[in-house]
Amino acid sequence: MNVLLKSSTALGLALALSQPAWADMAAATDFLDKEIGDVSTLSRADQEAEMQWFVDAAKPFVGMDINVVSETITTHEYESQVLAPAFRAITGINITHDLIGEGDVVEKLQTQMQSGENIYDAYVNDSDLIGTHWRYQQVRNLTDWMANEGKDVTSPTLNLEDFIGLDFTTAPDSKLYQLPTQQFANLYWFRYDWFNDEQNKADFKEKYGYDLGVPVNWSAYEDIAEFFTGRDLSRMGVEDAIYGNMDYGKKDPSLGWRYTDAWMSMAGMGDKGEPNGLPVDEWGIRVNENSQPVGACVARGGATNSPAAVYAVDKAINWLQKYAPPAAAGMTFSEAGPVPAQGNIAQQMFMYTTFVAPLVDSAAVMNEDGTPKWRLAPSPHGAYWEEGMKVGYQDVGSWTLMKSTPVDRAQAAWLYAQFVTSMTVDVKKSDVGLTFIRESTISSDHFSERADKLGGLVEFYRSPDRVRWSPTGTNVPDYPKLAQLWWQNIGDAMSGAKTSQAALDQLCADMESVMDRIERSGVQGELGPVLGEPQEASYWLEGQPGAPKPKLENEDPKPETIGYDELVSSWNQ
Repeated sequence: MNVLLKSSTALGLALALSQPAWADMAAATDFLDKEIGDVSTLSRADQEAEMQWFVDAAKPFVGMDINVVSETITTHEYESQVLAPAFRAITGINITHDLIGEGDVVEKLQTQMQSGENIYDAYVNDSDLIGTHWRYQQVRNLTDWMANEGKDVTSPTLNLEDFIGLDFTTAPDSKLYQLPTQQFANLYWFRYDWFNDEQNKADFKEKYGYDLGVPVNWSAYEDIAEFFTGRDLSRMGVEDAIYGNMDYGKKDPSLGWRYTDAWMSMAGMGDKGEPNGLPVDEWGIRVNENSQPVGACVARGGATNSPAAVYAVDKAINWLQKYAPPAAAGMTFSEAGPVPAQGNIAQQMFMYTTFVAPLVDSAAVMNEDGTPKWRLAPSPHGAYWEEGMKVGYQDVGSWTLMKSTPVDRAQAAWLYAQFVTSMTVDVKKSDVGLTFIRESTISSDHFSERADKLGGLVEFYRSPDRVRWSPTGTNVPDYPKLAQLWWQNIGDAMSGAKTSQAALDQLCADMESVMDRIERSGVQGELGPVLGEPQEASYWLEGQPGAPKPKLENEDPKPETIGYDELVSSWNQ
């Protein structure tokens, strides 16, 4: 566990045990003294004013037991183990913040949507569900909530303009449905020290005829993966076997995220458009001019089983088999994430930057002065990708209030959601989890001082490029139902039970079956799917612009690389 989190957890437990059922500013002062200090963008006077508001606003809810849930990552561990006990001590509201797997979070949310039973008073769920929330209208839209039932419990210092991810949690009706509490991108990760080694550079140039550097396209990534796999780096103090790629392939819910979290758009499967491709997005779902899904298979103008999609899955399987550790094929997201920190991985196509926190704690990939041996950069793109298309994924875990939650319980939970995202605590929370949500935190002096220890993460989030990494968009009409189809079907391709084409044919058919049921049920009204009439594949592949795209004659174009320092310079500009 992160050292900062260890000491903070002890404080959180101490606060919880030492405070009565309802405390006042004495508890807040203790929290600010022992946990926050000067690691905040607010002055001490402004911190105290913000905490005083929470004390006052919470008085009608003192003694209530409130249950919230999130997935298990470092940021949410800090919220659950440190901020929840502090909130209880300051407000007298008893918060139980459960930590479970992301798939379990979605399952609980889906159960509450279907049953109307109030399982949790608030959920941290990905903004990937924005299309679901907008269409089903089973969550409170926060725009109306803050103006009406939630008005008296909405902090005057919430400062929505400071949040960097609100575009991703706002639906086409211009209403805000979720409040971000953590964000992290999928970025390319590589061993900067190995790439800058003169012997490695010379050997690579001799073998491939171009410079070793950050790969711009998948052709270069593949060359680099081949070059480093099995390479002897004992002269650099590395005794373990070296691999040029890291990934995971177990048939598990997390395998679905592996592909829907922009792998297909990075390959070039969808259409141009930011934050998401239109009319065909990174799931391969086509929508009409009214944002209604009309299909996922090529026959209906979708791209889920298109040549570009097959190319994307084939590449992932090939690289996993040839260039990754043998155990990777049997790993899940959470098992594979920490592996680069062990010191024998040369590069990873995309790393969820939530794993930067454990990287920083690993002596195997950090220098003695606290600077990293690795760097982060934009992920390379596939052969079907074109300028103007989505370049990568950004996870935006966000507080969500269900309409099935009683008003008073939702109000108390909303106070907690604002507390853990408040300007008072956000710099410290970001210091632990490195999942930025506020512009003020990213721009703070604290992270200017820490930037050289984080391998380009701060530079990325300060760059205008960051908005090009985006979550799942509104083309997806029911995330819980459709997401489970991905890991089940692609799992068949990963295991070899089916070819990529056969697995994707089944996937898109299953997706359309779900969308057909939604359409016939009428539960999403005029926002729901309206499946189009099937056409011959040639109608779309040869006769219509954009996605789905016909198969390229050459799926391995000329490799391109760029120097990392040149790349960061462009970010700074």
